Amino acid sequence: MTTAQFDCQYCTASLLGKKYVLKDDNAYCVSCYDRIFSNYCEECKEPIESYCKDLCYKGLHWHERCFNCAKCNHSLVEKPFAAKNERLLCSECYSNECSSKCFHCKKTIMPGSRKMEFKGHSWHETCFVCEYCRQPIGTKPLISKDSGNYCVPCFEKEFAHYCSFCKKVITSGGITFRNQPWHKECFLCSGCRKELCEEEFMSRDDYPFCLDCYNHHYAKKCAACSKPITGLRGAKFICFQDRQWHSECFNCRKCSVSLVGEGFLTQNQEIFCRKCGSGVDTDI
Repeated sequence: MTTAQFDCQYCTASLLGKKYVLKDDNAYCVSCYDRIFSNYCEECKEPIESYCKDLCYKGLHWHERCFNCAKCNHSLVEKPFAAKNERLLCSECYSNECSSKCFHCKKTIMPGSRKMEFKGHSWHETCFVCEYCRQPIGTKPLISKDSGNYCVPCFEKEFAHYCSFCKKVITSGGITFRNQPWHKECFLCSGCRKELCEEEFMSRDDYPFCLDCYNHHYAKKCAACSKPITGLRGAKFICFQDRQWHSECFNCRKCSVSLVGEGFLTQNQEIFCRKCGSGVDTDI
């Protein structure tokens, strides 16, 4: 390069005896180079001069002194880091902010360590233990009770009831009949064997029956309408001698007035109010 040529490409000032920067085979004085080509620091927003180290990540630039964790402000130069919501975080801050917390010890579950998840919560593997024997549950079957988790053997030993029908452990749900526990799927009609857990039912001699079976085999029939009298949901009925009536069916045979709580007369299996019965020969 001749003396005439050894000038700044931008301001044409002589570069002889001065510091300069080469870019694309062109020489620039330091002042022009910094003004034209310097990147701006994401942290301090100042240009990164040619004498400074320019640290670049995903197209963004920082001074070396500005390349720090957004939370603890420790330098990230030559250290592992991660980005979240356009912030740079050191490994420890990223773990504390982004990693799951153990439901038992409340400490961070560090990336790379084994995490157990159950019912929307996370545990360290060593914290996810049976409440009774304190042994890690891992991926073995478990049963929850009163906010605690139990391995199956411990649950059966401490809490389980045994079904009155199949004699096996009831691990969840179940119903009680005559102070005895049953699996829902084992609580069946003693007549037709259909499940009763979601059905209304009656009992006879300590055995449960669906309404159809009970009405067919055991229910008394109303002397007026001939339909079964079950007494379900507090329904009232009237008994007289060897006959029964639904409360709403216990009416005068002639005028249909209700005879519930009233005096009445009978004739040939029919019942009458006193007024209507006074003109006929009656039994009482």
